[in-house]
Amino acid sequence: MDPLVVLFCLLPLYPGLAAAAPSCPQNVNISGGTFTLSHGWTPGSLLTYSCPQGSYPSPASRLCKSNGQWQTPRSTRMIKAVCKPVRCPAPVSFEHGMYTPRLGSHPVGGNLSFECEDGFTLRGSSVRQCRPNGLWDGETAVCDNGAGHCPNPGISLGAVRTGSRFGLGDKVSYRCSSNLVLTGSAERECQSNGVWSGTEPICRQPYSYDFPEDVAPALGTSLSHVLGATNPTQKKKGSLGRKIQIQRSGHLNLYLLLDASQSVSEDNFLTFRDSASLMVDRIFSFEINVSVAIITFASQPKIIMSVLNDNSRDVTEVINSLDNVNYKDHENGTGTNTHEALNSVYIMMNNQMQRLGMETKAWQEIRHVIILLTDGKSNMGGSPKPAVDNIREILNINQKRNDYLDIYAIGVGKLDVDWRELNELASKKDGERHAFILQDTRALYQVFEHMLDVSKLTDTICGVGNMSANASNQERTPWHVTIKPKSQETCRGALISDQWVLTAAHCFRNAQNHSLWRVSVGDPDSQWGKEFLIEKVVISLGFDVFAKKNQGIPEFYGDDIALLKLAQKVKMSTHARPICLPCTVEANLALRRPQRSTCQDHETELLNKLSVPAHFVALNGSKLNINLKMGTEWTSCIQVISQDKTTFPNLTDVREVVTDQFLCSGSQEDDNPCKGESGGAVFLERRFRFFQVGLVSWGLYNPCAGATDKNSRKKAPRGKVPPPRDFHINLFRLQPWLRQHLKDVLNFLPL
Repeated sequence: MDPLVVLFCLLPLYPGLAAAAPSCPQNVNISGGTFTLSHGWTPGSLLTYSCPQGSYPSPASRLCKSNGQWQTPRSTRMIKAVCKPVRCPAPVSFEHGMYTPRLGSHPVGGNLSFECEDGFTLRGSSVRQCRPNGLWDGETAVCDNGAGHCPNPGISLGAVRTGSRFGLGDKVSYRCSSNLVLTGSAERECQSNGVWSGTEPICRQPYSYDFPEDVAPALGTSLSHVLGATNPTQKKKGSLGRKIQIQRSGHLNLYLLLDASQSVSEDNFLTFRDSASLMVDRIFSFEINVSVAIITFASQPKIIMSVLNDNSRDVTEVINSLDNVNYKDHENGTGTNTHEALNSVYIMMNNQMQRLGMETKAWQEIRHVIILLTDGKSNMGGSPKPAVDNIREILNINQKRNDYLDIYAIGVGKLDVDWRELNELASKKDGERHAFILQDTRALYQVFEHMLDVSKLTDTICGVGNMSANASNQERTPWHVTIKPKSQETCRGALISDQWVLTAAHCFRNAQNHSLWRVSVGDPDSQWGKEFLIEKVVISLGFDVFAKKNQGIPEFYGDDIALLKLAQKVKMSTHARPICLPCTVEANLALRRPQRSTCQDHETELLNKLSVPAHFVALNGSKLNINLKMGTEWTSCIQVISQDKTTFPNLTDVREVVTDQFLCSGSQEDDNPCKGESGGAVFLERRFRFFQVGLVSWGLYNPCAGATDKNSRKKAPRGKVPPPRDFHINLFRLQPWLRQHLKDVLNFLPL
């Protein structure tokens, strides 16, 4: 029988063969944009539109229904998808002043200008520009005459305010015009301290979102000050917000809530996890006590780590727990129950309070930070707000204790992120923001990479360099200093405290009078830094460049180490901060090692490979790369000395020249230090902090020889004899000398 005939005969018996599962039409292109499909063209697949920056999709998405038809979120009506231009809201009113231009809404790139009437002073931004995410740059313009107990709270763009009295106890309320969404506080009260309660209300387009570069500083302001210093001295500037001052004996509880509901893809959940890991890793490098709770949630929460668990204070255990969180833990309950997730935090707090005692300082002085990472809105469990109310009640949050709780609600994604719910959950504090929407998890990861940038702290916390892309060379290595006798620069050095510089002894071998010498230290107000006089020079008594001349070794650089005490203390800033010296309590905190650690433990941790990547600073201030050779590689590295027949014609033992005081680099693709870079720090990065393990002493090749330009360096020609090698004083080998002269400056660990 013909095979086709057989098939047609079977069709009535198997109706599924007659009609395949329906698929949705493929005529869904968006004018000016692109789209992605979660499960192809089959029922249940979610189609998501994307548009270039400065425009937004309408509709944002479509769902393929079981009948093979596309459904938009708000309507079943099929409409043509288009990319619409982003607009920023216009002012509804502006008190005691004028603004131009007067439009119904404003295009991306458009400017708004503000002026005040006579007798009123403009606070905020006089000119604001509409950004591609639908938000204005700058700050709300306010015309204020200073007559109230509290300053005029202003009216943000697109908002309407009720209330014009600013005395103690007076209240103002806000609503948004047209279809804008209000984030911040709908009502604010003038408090006794002259500050308005809550946070400034902002009216935003429903499609607006936040850029990572805006979220990172807003999110990190209070956290970086919680974590970075005991008593930050930085003054409040602009929108930097408050600084929580927490003693090193104080404690921070950090609660990480990661959404694992069905609408979060597994890849996005893993980015939530990695972002949390990044944050935890940084937090533990600071010098306060931290406990971390990890909670994943969908229909129900799962507690991965509780603050009641001793392991919550151990960074290794916390990171390990995060690494092992499982997206599939919630595959049988895939809704989004934010209320129950927050309620599990409340129960944890209640249990800790019972354990410590409600009236004890141990309980009352704990600071609590909750970070909620979610891609949408609750669809079960009811409003999460009652759980937040319970948390505020158990922590006794009031005007005086407002800084003991921060709740950050971060929505991630282009669909169904509910501004109203995020705003309802987030803390509201004057001059701060706690609710954010980011477009994707990549943006979230960028935020967590930069949110704990402590480069703006001005405490003497060691080993902090600004690692952001737009930082200057000096901000990246703020410990780096230049040493010069009169005008010509001779050497480099490193700040190891606010008054002491570590450098090389040979810089001073021909110096009789130090009164004319100057040390140039980084200064944010000067391109060339600030010059300091030298009060005292301490040179190792063991340093004698001619000590082995009678052995045929013309110059010997053992004990090539010196300390300079500056005549004044250096004011700490983004440009001037000490590097961490191993074997000190300060470095131990930065390395997050147990208190009982020893100097040997630090050497094992920092110099733990045969080839250790390290850096030094060039004449032009840039950071260059070397590899320090250890163990058998060190032995091979120093053998090159025997090939230098010009300098050491009769040398029989290279260790007469290169003792175990020296680290060795210069092989393969290493950069070589120039003359003039001696004394500078040889340093490593660990856990986002920097540690000096050596100082530049001498070498076989000068890449700047004959050059008049600081930016000019020549690689050693291939086949050069002897090959280039560089030798750096190993600070682990000169511990007795360092301890003798710095015992009143730094806190040293046992050897």
